Amino acid sequence: MIDFNKLRNILVENNSFLLTTHVNPDADAIGSEIAVYEILKSLGKQEIYIINTSSTPYNLLFLDKEKIIQLYDSSEHSEIIKSSDVLIGLDFNRSDRLTRMREVFLSSQKVKVTIDHHQDIEDFVHHSFVDSEYCATGHILYDFIKKTSLTELTHSIAYPLYAAIMTDTGSFRFERTTPEIHYIIAELISKGVNPTEVYDKIYDQSRFSKIKLLGRAIETMRLYGAKLQISYMIIKQEDFQALKAYEQDTDTFVNINLSIEGVKIGLLFIELKEGFKVSLRSKGNIPVNKLAAEFGGGGHINAAGIRIHNGKMEDYIPIILKKSEEYSERN
Repeated sequence: MIDFNKLRNILVENNSFLLTTHVNPDADAIGSEIAVYEILKSLGKQEIYIINTSSTPYNLLFLDKEKIIQLYDSSEHSEIIKSSDVLIGLDFNRSDRLTRMREVFLSSQKVKVTIDHHQDIEDFVHHSFVDSEYCATGHILYDFIKKTSLTELTHSIAYPLYAAIMTDTGSFRFERTTPEIHYIIAELISKGVNPTEVYDKIYDQSRFSKIKLLGRAIETMRLYGAKLQISYMIIKQEDFQALKAYEQDTDTFVNINLSIEGVKIGLLFIELKEGFKVSLRSKGNIPVNKLAAEFGGGGHINAAGIRIHNGKMEDYIPIILKKSEEYSERN
């Protein structure tokens, strides 16, 4: 159970704030940052910084209308981070998700907070406002506003919260899309949010290079296992370079695996400049978060990720596929 009153006191009693999120942010991450920024503005706070370790994906730039989000530069931002009264990490609960910002974030002696809905929390902040029963970090922030009455739910807050919740529920088709979520969405729409507009900006304005990259990924698609219940795709660095595409373009690719009849687990292997990462998705009660944890990753029961910094993707693919088959067969 999240202690929303404690979070309320932290926001009210302090003056300067640093907001940040995980590497390669999604709409829940960016939307939550903008929502907290708007909440703090409504409280009259003047010193609010949003500094991220990754640039904002082009299809999410519309959420940052004031262009407040800055890309981390150690020479420019280290002192801001260390001197802010409160450091708030949104949509992550493990410090390695900060990558190059991790050291300066952890070295700060000021109040550190995380607000998140993922499992397998790491103890790296003073106050954790985390509950994996929520469908999105934006969902937590909505409840925070409603339960504390700290500020009015304005259009400027409702808009990024809608984007956060809509995307993290898979456009309202994932398991945690409850009746409560639809009531929340109805209220957000009543504040002037246009669902068609938000969906179009996030999903229907893709760069040509992203669609071409998806084509390459689909060409690599294979079924695996005795029962062919595993589907996987592979994207290599040469694909990004040839198409002038980006890692953030691959955000939803893994979900296509689960559209195949009989497939229970979908994986997307992505070669990085250093190491590689794997996105995992599953149907039913197959806990891909536990599968990911066996390789140092984590996430939710049906959506998780792995990032290997020191290892070759081709060496790990057969190992991870074999382990995936074990999970599919026991559930």
